[in-house]
Amino acid sequence: MEVTLLGTGAPAGLPRPDCPCAVCATSLGADARAATAVLVDGALLLDLTPGAAFAAARSGHSLGGVRQVLLSHPHDGPAVEVPAGLPQPVRASDGRELTQLTGHRVRAVAMDAPGTGYAVTGPEGQRLLYLPPGGAPAGLEEGGEPAGRYDLVLADVVGRPDALAKLRAVGAVGPTTDVVAVHLDHDVPPGPEARRRLAAAGARAVPDGSTLTVGVYEEVPDVPRRTLVLGGARSGKSVEAERRLESFPDVLYVATGGSRGGDGEWAARVAAHRERRPGSWRTVETCDLVPLLAQDGAPPLLIDCLSLWLTDAMDSVGAWDDAVWADGGERELRSRVTELAGAVRQARRPVVLVSNEVGSGIVPATASGRRYRDELGRLNAAVAGECEEVLLVVAGQVLVLRGPRG
Repeated sequence: MEVTLLGTGAPAGLPRPDCPCAVCATSLGADARAATAVLVDGALLLDLTPGAAFAAARSGHSLGGVRQVLLSHPHDGPAVEVPAGLPQPVRASDGRELTQLTGHRVRAVAMDAPGTGYAVTGPEGQRLLYLPPGGAPAGLEEGGEPAGRYDLVLADVVGRPDALAKLRAVGAVGPTTDVVAVHLDHDVPPGPEARRRLAAAGARAVPDGSTLTVGVYEEVPDVPRRTLVLGGARSGKSVEAERRLESFPDVLYVATGGSRGGDGEWAARVAAHRERRPGSWRTVETCDLVPLLAQDGAPPLLIDCLSLWLTDAMDSVGAWDDAVWADGGERELRSRVTELAGAVRQARRPVVLVSNEVGSGIVPATASGRRYRDELGRLNAAVAGECEEVLLVVAGQVLVLRGPRG
């Protein structure tokens, strides 16, 4: 089964007309994208967009053999004038199954937002899932998704990463599924930054006009097993860490800061973090990280953050008392750091760790502050040495210190 992406952009295209944002200003040439439309084996067209016939011709195809046009967007009619000879576009009702003379079977998939998805099975059994912009499959928990893994998924990965999480949870998306991002909008800068974000979700983007063979092995991006995200205060490091796992189900969020009863400002911070996280994530408040890292075959782990873990560890070894620090406290802390770094090395579950980067700022005025700064630097270096990917977040922008750079 051959799939040609006549466009891969959002309904308004990329760049958006008359949009002054920085992403639209840089989405030019190869980074410009027409509204998403998908041609399957020259016989089935998913979504009709302006210039579809010209886009097909540019990619070496024709719409002359199209036998059916299906719309995924919530409107009932075509968004553009129907080219001569093309069947009248329709939007299939949820759950309806269509069989074409070409041997393709199409099922309309219910969404949790306005619109319709389409599951297409080719004559030789290859499976494709196409989702509309802003939508995720509905009813998966009740068995609404048929058993079996899709070979290719075309979805709004940036706008609805939780759609992938839902599909992964029921086994519809696996390690060998080729996940290609479509409906790309101005949410993420084009080029290396877009590739980096998509790779973290196990997805990729392709240029308009690309033809993909469903079922043929593609180099699916490898999701790093261990990632350390560093950054200063309010740099966006926690947002980046959460973004890296939002396309995976059942994430365990480990908060090392505790509840700090009576601290209203801290409670507000905790509430803001909790509201950002997907509802399917579980939260545990603990600094006992080694047993969690040792669990095999468990869902992904997000630890936020190591700097608060270090504060707890230094409290417990008496690091703020010079006499206790000299009489075994320093040695005990180094042992704990070594144990934690070793647990990160042995981890078999995906792990994203967050920590503060404090070594580039003002030298602390107190001896205890300088001690904490130095020990945090040592901790960050030890953990970074065990991670496949290390990121530094500055002003919301991500710098890759170790790992693929897009």
